[in-house]
Amino acid sequence: MPKRVDHRERRTLIADALMRVAAEHGLEAVSLRHVAAEAGVSAGMVQHYFRTKDEMMTFALSVVREHNEARVTRAVAALGDNPDPRALLRTMLVELLPLDDARRADGRVALAFLAYTAVRPSVAVALHQETAGLLAFIAGQIRRAEGADRRVDPDRAAVGLLAVLEGLGIYLLGGHYPAATALAALDAQLDLVFGPAETVG
Repeated sequence: MPKRVDHRERRTLIADALMRVAAEHGLEAVSLRHVAAEAGVSAGMVQHYFRTKDEMMTFALSVVREHNEARVTRAVAALGDNPDPRALLRTMLVELLPLDDARRADGRVALAFLAYTAVRPSVAVALHQETAGLLAFIAGQIRRAEGADRRVDPDRAAVGLLAVLEGLGIYLLGGHYPAATALAALDAQLDLVFGPAETVG
């Protein structure tokens, strides 16, 4: 009886190798040959699952997305049922910042993918959809908040929060400032949208 092949597992193995190459050596080092060597498989196997570099990069981004969703889901679940919109958004955005090794590795791949798609609009479709969904969710939470400044346009505020998040991520990846500085900047932006956070005691 022939051995059953787990195609999803193999694709993930190859995508993980791609992520390591991109994170450690830069996007220019990503090729079918280099990824195959990193994964310990033949170039032919890589080509069997990913016909082009575009397909490899898109799948790697989906792996990053899955990692982020798992982290955010765990963190938000810890807030309990029906969390305050500000607390929910802060928790979610903090989980998306590259504040530990795992998130830094994912962040480097996401940044590389963003640069890659800047000159390949056809590859950026999935990223556009993800961004639109995230903006809609953030705007919805701002609308739901009781203490939010009603002069704030939720859609524009969502764009601003996401821009701050991306900017902080880039500077954290570059080592420009410590985590505490990034978190303080994020809280300051949340204050502009929701008003100052309540202090306990």
